[in-house]
Amino acid sequence: METSLYQAAKLILVDTVGLSKDALHVYVGLGVLFVSMVLFRKPLNSFLPVCMVLLAALAGEALDMRDDVASLGYWRWRASLADVVNTLFWPVVVSLLAWGRVIWFREA
Repeated sequence: METSLYQAAKLILVDTVGLSKDALHVYVGLGVLFVSMVLFRKPLNSFLPVCMVLLAALAGEALDMRDDVASLGYWRWRASLADVVNTLFWPVVVSLLAWGRVIWFREA
């Protein structure tokens, strides 16, 4: 089966940047978090930036699932789960710290 345009673009990105796919998931997650903050003019303690990271992660994994089923005949769901966790981990941690700052340092 022929490699999809999406998979080919991912391979080119991995070769160009020189990072592993797992590391790229971390960077993409943080990038989507900060870009969505700027585009939607929302603070870090807003839910929207984290939701955008989740949406981006799920969209990427939907494309991966489609390609897995087309080329392998089955979905590698454990790999997809690991990718979603890698993409969401640091954006969630950073957002939790921002939410905690609002809760703990709120003026009385």
